[in-house]
Amino acid sequence: MAFANNLNMDITKYLYRIRYTGSLTPTKEVLADLQLHHLLNVPFENLDIHYQNPIYLDLEKIYSKIIDEQRGGFCYELNGLFFELLISLGFNAKRISARVFDSKKNDYGKEFDHLAIIVEIQQNEYLVDVGFGDFTFNPLHLKLNEIQNDQRGDFIIEKYKNEYYKVSKLIDGKWQPEYIFSPETRELKEFGGMCTYHQTSPYSHFTQKRLITKPSINGRVTITGDQLKITENEKVILQKSLTNKNDWQNHLKSYFGIDEIILKNS
Repeated sequence: MAFANNLNMDITKYLYRIRYTGSLTPTKEVLADLQLHHLLNVPFENLDIHYQNPIYLDLEKIYSKIIDEQRGGFCYELNGLFFELLISLGFNAKRISARVFDSKKNDYGKEFDHLAIIVEIQQNEYLVDVGFGDFTFNPLHLKLNEIQNDQRGDFIIEKYKNEYYKVSKLIDGKWQPEYIFSPETRELKEFGGMCTYHQTSPYSHFTQKRLITKPSINGRVTITGDQLKITENEKVILQKSLTNKNDWQNHLKSYFGIDEIILKNS
């Protein structure tokens, strides 16, 4: 059994949670494999917000929720915990602040709107993110103006207003901004204000509808509000309304392994 430096974390248990059994050498290939396994096995979700369970930037509580209770979370939880795993495995990593693009406002969110990670390996930096919903399967090389092909689409990183980098995705032939980020190292506590905002503000998209989503190799399963949607190879293979609490809970258990008892006691 091994433990991280900043958290009483059982690394073996964490790796079992994400179903990872490969090498632990801090290489680019291992980083990519860890990110993929995390994405495929830990859902992005905001359920605690809609069950009035406050989310605090307490690593012990986040670890208990994601690893012990087999839950998911949003960026502060998912990337916050994944950062601790990477550090404990010997990766040279840092937390960074990002500002998510709002297409309705045609503008970016506030600082600390999103938590992501940068990892440096052999003098190359990579953007790592397991907490942004439908994003890349692989870390993005922090190399400017170069199209990077990923299983989830084509991405590009560009400079934005001197101090920021902008990551965009090619959608229907146009580059759609995802978020801007600064490479400055951040402490977890710096995200506290925006973590509270996203749980409480009527202007936060997290307070609008309950959401849980997880990719598969060729698709994604998502519950938004009371709507279940499953896609494969960019085609919708199942879409249905969850008509009552039992229907909702049964699908939550079937697709995400989350029990009602866990939700009530989280």
